[in-house]
Amino acid sequence: MTKYSFILLSNELDDFLSKVQNLGMVDITRSDVPTDSHSVEMMNLYKRYQDIISRLKIFRKENSSIKAAKDNTTSSKEMIRAAEDNFAKREELRTEIASLERELAESAPWGLFSHEDLERINSLGFRLCFYSTTEKRYDAGWEQEYAIQILNREGGNVYFAVAVPQGEECSLPFNPAKFPDRSADIIERDLKVLKDQRNTLLAECAGYADRCEWLASQSDVLFKDLDLYLASVSGSREGEGTISVLEGFAPKDDDAVIKEFLDSSDVIYLSEKAKGEDNPPIKLKSNWFAKAFEPIGGLYILPTYDELDLTPFFAPFYMLFFGLCLGDMGYGLILILTGLAAVFALPKFRNYGFLIFWLGVGSTLMPLLSGTFFGLKLAEIIPSMPDSIKGLFFSDIKMFWFSIIFGLFQIVFARILRAIFALSKGRIDEGLTEIGWSLVIVWAAAAYASMEMGSPLIPQTAGYVMGITGLVLVLFCSKPNKNFLLRPLMGIISLYDITGIFGDMLSYIRLFGLGTTGGILAFVINSIAMQFTGIPYVGWVLTVVFLIFGHLAVMGLSCLGAFVHPVRLTFVEFYKNAGFVGGGRAFKPLSNK
Repeated sequence: MTKYSFILLSNELDDFLSKVQNLGMVDITRSDVPTDSHSVEMMNLYKRYQDIISRLKIFRKENSSIKAAKDNTTSSKEMIRAAEDNFAKREELRTEIASLERELAESAPWGLFSHEDLERINSLGFRLCFYSTTEKRYDAGWEQEYAIQILNREGGNVYFAVAVPQGEECSLPFNPAKFPDRSADIIERDLKVLKDQRNTLLAECAGYADRCEWLASQSDVLFKDLDLYLASVSGSREGEGTISVLEGFAPKDDDAVIKEFLDSSDVIYLSEKAKGEDNPPIKLKSNWFAKAFEPIGGLYILPTYDELDLTPFFAPFYMLFFGLCLGDMGYGLILILTGLAAVFALPKFRNYGFLIFWLGVGSTLMPLLSGTFFGLKLAEIIPSMPDSIKGLFFSDIKMFWFSIIFGLFQIVFARILRAIFALSKGRIDEGLTEIGWSLVIVWAAAAYASMEMGSPLIPQTAGYVMGITGLVLVLFCSKPNKNFLLRPLMGIISLYDITGIFGDMLSYIRLFGLGTTGGILAFVINSIAMQFTGIPYVGWVLTVVFLIFGHLAVMGLSCLGAFVHPVRLTFVEFYKNAGFVGGGRAFKPLSNK
């Protein structure tokens, strides 16, 4: 990055920044949060835009059959207010309609009535008691004893009224029911009015949804205005506010274009190579392979300016770890085809298509170790396969140890990477410490393997030299001290880190566990599917359908685990052992695009 310092008259600031925005190459240092009442107002308005756009998109997806009414709003702000009012009114109507529907459900069984009729009965010296009971409990003999009028029979219940003289109590053996305040026809009339209002609002909202893309474009304009405003107020003012001083950063590759632009502008500027203490923004420069894995690294945090970008280094590991977790070549081939289809059919998601493609490549390569293809072993699919080739496939125990060894390789690779980077920055003690730990880990792993195999994996003398050299480096370099003789005493504390390394190593067992689980699930799908073949006529059809949907379900579940767990191994084990700190801010040039 190149750091630029701009000095210009304050009354020329807006025009200059507008030109910088059109250029779209310079990240002007600016605040990420509102700084004054005007920017707060703009930010709140932008959030309202985003909220309404999101809600309108959901509405359009869920109500595509609704005929849209013409939108008569004349500006984006007016449309925002109208849409917000629409959503608020519909929410109020939803509550009122739900309340009326409950009231209707309670009133409908009693039939139609009017309060005038009830008052007329009262004027005759009688009052009505209303009851509801089940058909089984209702006794027809009551009709001989009481003045009963059955109002309705519904849902196994009997709804009836008993006329009793004023001042007397009805002696039926249960308590009266609650009689509704309003008749069902009145409630239905009110309900129809509310539903008509709701339908009108739905049509209006559909009209707003049809202009969702236009509203999104207006939102982009507002965001650019906000971005420009924050840039204008983030600089310092000198000379009683008449002079503005700004700071910006741009990739070194754009120096020629930017300097040509600045030389043609009425602005004084200084340019120099950006340093870490300047807190420059981060713009990753990955090769064609690692670029596909930038979305994975983006799930965490960016490196600082003086820090090593680990994307090119974790990318091949992640691809292969994903393949180990997925554990099936058939699923890998599907991912390859899906990724290629996305690359050519969805240019907007081209980079994600390449990511899926490379994950498919890893998911095709790694299951070759065990020879698994859609839950079957290649040796079973190809019975004529020579025994010499069949013997190359890994058993479950070999896959278990391979996962651990592969994990140890990544841990050692991360520490060597950290050592090389530290040495290149002049941090000698840190670099030598990591070399020491790498030697100790390799020696310990080789010693254990030799013990299990019954024969030395590396010559005994070389092993001793490796282990002792590594231990000395850890003891003397891990805790730098001016007094050289005190270093090993302080370094003893660092040996506690061996427990963390052991824990990191065990974390890689999940690669074996997930891969084995996926293979077992795929095998179960095959076993269940083959049981359908015995069904006459449609047996093989059901088998094929079950195989397709069953394997797609297993693949989806396996892909979820295969995505998440390598992410954890990358961000926890690999990043930690590589000494990653992170905390950089993304390069965001002031742009009107």
